[in-house]
Amino acid sequence: MKQLYIVRHGKSSWDYGVDDKDRPLMERGINDAILVSNHLKKKVKAIDAVFSSPANRALHTCLIFMRKLELDVSKVIITEQLYDFGGTSVSNFIKQLDNSYKNVMIFGHNHAFTSISNIFGNKSIDNLPTSGVVKLNFDIERWQDVEYGTTELIIFPKQLK
Repeated sequence: MKQLYIVRHGKSSWDYGVDDKDRPLMERGINDAILVSNHLKKKVKAIDAVFSSPANRALHTCLIFMRKLELDVSKVIITEQLYDFGGTSVSNFIKQLDNSYKNVMIFGHNHAFTSISNIFGNKSIDNLPTSGVVKLNFDIERWQDVEYGTTELIIFPKQLK
């Protein structure tokens, strides 16, 4: 059995004249990431590895989750493959995960994360909102065999407010 937590970065700001990768979280993005990660803490048993897009907004969201879930920051691996907006790179990344990992959490971007949630999960979502989380379960031994799983959990910030 493999489990994948898909987390879209928190709401980011367009107020600064910086490259896309450098855009920071807005205050709402920080607050929503705290809200969702606090809720998720009751549901997460163990995480073997955490991967984040190198974008500031994704990495900042990741670090908020790590702190709230009381996970060791040394588990975070930054990977360019998660700086993807279509989904192909993310899909390839998932299928190349080390098979010793059973529970993986990834932080990245839309539309890739909505697409991945719908392609691999059995519940359709229109849009994975900022700070949203989807947990997928796969009855497989090897990540390369990921095709269809079951959507165990969907958390949107607005559900918690």
